[in-house]
Amino acid sequence: MKAARLLVAGVALLLAACGAPEPVRVGFIAELTGRSADLGEAGRNAMMMVADEFREQGRFGGRPVEIIVRDIGASADTARRSAEELVAAGVEVIVGPMTSASIDAIMPVTEAAGVLLVSPTASAVKFYGQDDHLFRINATTRDNGRNYAEHYFARGIRRIAVAVNHDNQAFSASWLAEFRRAYEAVGGRVLAAPFFDSSAPSYEPVVHELLAGRPDGLLFIANAVDSARLAQQVHKLRPGMPMIVAEWGGTSQLIVLGGRAVEGMMLLQNYNQEDDSPRYRAFEQAYRQRFGKPPAFGSVLAYDAGIAVLTALARRERGVKVKDALIRFGPYEGLQQEVRFDANGDASRVAHFMMVKDGRFVRE
Repeated sequence: MKAARLLVAGVALLLAACGAPEPVRVGFIAELTGRSADLGEAGRNAMMMVADEFREQGRFGGRPVEIIVRDIGASADTARRSAEELVAAGVEVIVGPMTSASIDAIMPVTEAAGVLLVSPTASAVKFYGQDDHLFRINATTRDNGRNYAEHYFARGIRRIAVAVNHDNQAFSASWLAEFRRAYEAVGGRVLAAPFFDSSAPSYEPVVHELLAGRPDGLLFIANAVDSARLAQQVHKLRPGMPMIVAEWGGTSQLIVLGGRAVEGMMLLQNYNQEDDSPRYRAFEQAYRQRFGKPPAFGSVLAYDAGIAVLTALARRERGVKVKDALIRFGPYEGLQQEVRFDANGDASRVAHFMMVKDGRFVRE
């Protein structure tokens, strides 16, 4: 009887040894419901594509790659719970979140656990230059605010009114401050900068406030949904008014929801939609075929984040932390530019000035 039990135990151990190898687990967290869901979905889609590429290439010696996805949800509490679930699942690194406000909600959880966050798109300048467990792919609000200020002042917009989304204040307040500082430094004047809530039943009062000072142009620091709604009100009240949207709103949802009202709208994007390189065109075609829509800026930056994370995980030696590996093994070949992290995990992006023309984003 004892021998039989030993035989059964031995067989179980043998079967376990011959079983499927332990997967490489990477977390992904973003807002997948709500007004910034298009940004979260773009990031998730790109991460799934990167994971599939690494599986097909056998980059982990036969180990499967598993992306564990969690939704930020509708509140800071749900965001924290989602982060706690990823930590409990044993991930060492999480790609995301996609907004600066979400980082404020979940970073206490990941810092306490020593889990690395790699955000594709978050850009609030307060996260720059910090020795912590946050790496960033995107330019900062200081970089983009200055680029917007100098570029659109040079285009003749000398007096501007700004609508500022209150819901992602970690980003929007930082963006406004950096833009205002740079815009006034070159001689521009911010006439009004009202904050608004996405739950407001009508954006007409906000637009009236923006137009009251007779500005040369309007600027929306908002997601795509709110920017489209604001543009529709402006189009009704002051057709032809030049409108600019911060990079946060530069997704396909802006065009789908805004329609004719967003024609001519101007923005900066941290990737080149008109890139004709074989690598980018192959990615774009595969993305369209799989998800039925073109990639957005969040897709490109999340793809770059995924390439960096999975490359570092594939190359690191046993016992090396993900944070150290990401710095050591860079730069990484992104879709359109190198991703090079400094000692604090900050990277930079090239700026491309775009506008909406005939229902498409095109270079100015």
